[in-house]
Amino acid sequence: MEPVTFWNGPISMAGNLFRPDDADGSARLPALVVVHPGGGVKEQTAGLYAEKLAAQGFLTLAFDASYQGESGGEPHFLEDPAARVEDIRAAVDHLQGRDDVDPDRIGVWGICAGGGYGVNATMTDHRIRAVGVVSALNIGSGYRRGWYGLDPDSGAVATLDAAAQQRTVEAGGAEQATIPYVPAQPDADTPYDMVQASDYYLTPRAQHPNAQNKKLFTRSISKIFAWDAFHLIEDLLTQPVLVVAGSDAGSLWHSTEIHARARSEKKLVVVDGGTHMDFYDVPKYVERAVAEAVPFFTEHLAAS
Repeated sequence: MEPVTFWNGPISMAGNLFRPDDADGSARLPALVVVHPGGGVKEQTAGLYAEKLAAQGFLTLAFDASYQGESGGEPHFLEDPAARVEDIRAAVDHLQGRDDVDPDRIGVWGICAGGGYGVNATMTDHRIRAVGVVSALNIGSGYRRGWYGLDPDSGAVATLDAAAQQRTVEAGGAEQATIPYVPAQPDADTPYDMVQASDYYLTPRAQHPNAQNKKLFTRSISKIFAWDAFHLIEDLLTQPVLVVAGSDAGSLWHSTEIHARARSEKKLVVVDGGTHMDFYDVPKYVERAVAEAVPFFTEHLAAS
């Protein structure tokens, strides 16, 4: 693993680059941009997948999003979907400029909200030849409709009203308010996936000092709630897409939506018994996702 930096406009991006152990130093390799979940950092599940996919012959780049982790951008801990997508484009810029990457053989692998961002970036940046996602989440509809997707979009209006009032207060000099990404103390009403998310992010299982759970600025809400990762997917996604998800994930509806709406070459793999968080670090499920990703990217990132 090699730490790298690259630029997304004025923002310095911090990444970790992984190479295959047996890579010929003179060879140009197929490469994958690995995109972390909302609120995550490169040292968590994105880094795990980047390392495992590098072991299968791909040069991989996991990085911290703008405003998060070791990357720049102020205010820190902002979740901005437009910036997250531009991060991916900037990562492609970086990879295309490397002597050890084949600039025509670049794909994207995204986890959770990183999957939604990865799909959107692939739709709008056709330098990306293929996209794979695991436990995908369209962060806009996920926040509007709830974890299970059962709430109406209009139900988000009250939250937007509250966010607007908070922004007015902050414009008057008050400290910026934050909300947690995952429940710090799950209760009986907490979806099981979110109970697992709390265990993942807030215990030694995967806790990292750069992923502070109570540091999602409320001003992120206005950026997230009206955003749709899959808008125009039917017409703009021409590249092949692989979708991997668990049968017991409350977020499964995001994955089935990608598969139902995409008109390009597509494959949906629903793994029996898997939850949303199982694919972050549980070996059985991570290995299954990697086993699907390797032949998919080997085929679609093959040399011309």
